[in-house]
Amino acid sequence: MKSLFLAIAIGFASYTQAQISTINLQASGLTCSMCSNAISKALKTLPFAENVTADIKNSSFNINIKPGSNVSFDDVKKKVEGAGFSISNLKATLQFKNANIGSDEHIKANGMVLHFLNVPSKTINGTTTIQILDKGFVPAKTYKANTVFTKMDCYKTGVAASCCSKDGIAAGTRVYHVTI
Repeated sequence: MKSLFLAIAIGFASYTQAQISTINLQASGLTCSMCSNAISKALKTLPFAENVTADIKNSSFNINIKPGSNVSFDDVKKKVEGAGFSISNLKATLQFKNANIGSDEHIKANGMVLHFLNVPSKTINGTTTIQILDKGFVPAKTYKANTVFTKMDCYKTGVAASCCSKDGIAAGTRVYHVTI
């Protein structure tokens, strides 16, 4: 009975409400306004994108998210890569409600699993910006540098393995590695 209660408590504690309001990404490989236009057009086809604005000078794009939408950072990456470019930085602004985070810990938020790296243990409330640290969302050098913050296999693969089961996350579930 105690183990059942503990399992329920862990599963409940690792879930938090969080709504994504915006995504800001920087793309690499842009050389002209036509490049920026290609990415902008691709991003506008995302089902959760309310609108997309481009900042050609900084090679960045802001995506305002439709309220209540389920967001996939992998879909954003696919759109950028489909236009012939890559992401060098992706940040998302979320509205958290009593989210307990800590370094090398997982939480479930907005239908996703977030694995926090290199953050102090604390409770976050309100608007918070997270940066995605997974391969393909940051330069290779940055991705490699972040390996010191976890020994869990999910950082290498991007999916939950046995290391995540203690947090009530099923094997094979997509895990996004983030920092604030």
